[in-house]
Amino acid sequence: MRKFDPSLYFITDSTGFTEEEFLYRVDQALQGGVTLVQLREKDKSTREYMELAKKVHILTKKHNVSLIIDDRVDVALAIDAEGVHVGASDMPVATARRLMGDDKIVGATAKTVPWAKEAYEQGADYLGVGAIYPTTTKVKTVLTSTDTLRDICNAVPIPANAIGGLNKDNIDILAGIPISGICVVSAIMKADDSKQAAEQLKARAKELGLC
Repeated sequence: MRKFDPSLYFITDSTGFTEEEFLYRVDQALQGGVTLVQLREKDKSTREYMELAKKVHILTKKHNVSLIIDDRVDVALAIDAEGVHVGASDMPVATARRLMGDDKIVGATAKTVPWAKEAYEQGADYLGVGAIYPTTTKVKTVLTSTDTLRDICNAVPIPANAIGGLNKDNIDILAGIPISGICVVSAIMKADDSKQAAEQLKARAKELGLC
């Protein structure tokens, strides 16, 4: 398995941006210190997804940050991304692991302890746990309590990240929970200055001991 740093995990959302603006924001976020990037595209064709993924991969490689492709193992393999993330309604973790191989990262979504244990046993390298707060993304969200998040962190030996509506002003709720990092979308993607947003979020997370 590849080594990766999940402490500040940035999940993209290209909605409402030109490709040029989108890539600029991703690059700014990387300059601001994000440690892992997931390209999430729910509405693009396979060819469109691949072409954008290639361009994002150039940016992530420049900053020595791993690129995770959301949902699409075929796209991840086609562009030789470092990993893939599978959600509840996506391909089973075990299947994704078999297709991706042992040297790639496979992440999974988990909302309960049994779910987390199953994902780990099937070969997941990390978990995204949430949503902690309601989100503005197009992804369907079911809220997860901080108690469940803590229980998941203690139940599996792989990194578990909090996700869902997180920003620098509301992550205090996670203090004391042994997460490996935080996942954010809008807090960076929709910020006026993506680089500054990443820097401020990272600084606040470090203050709270979250990464």
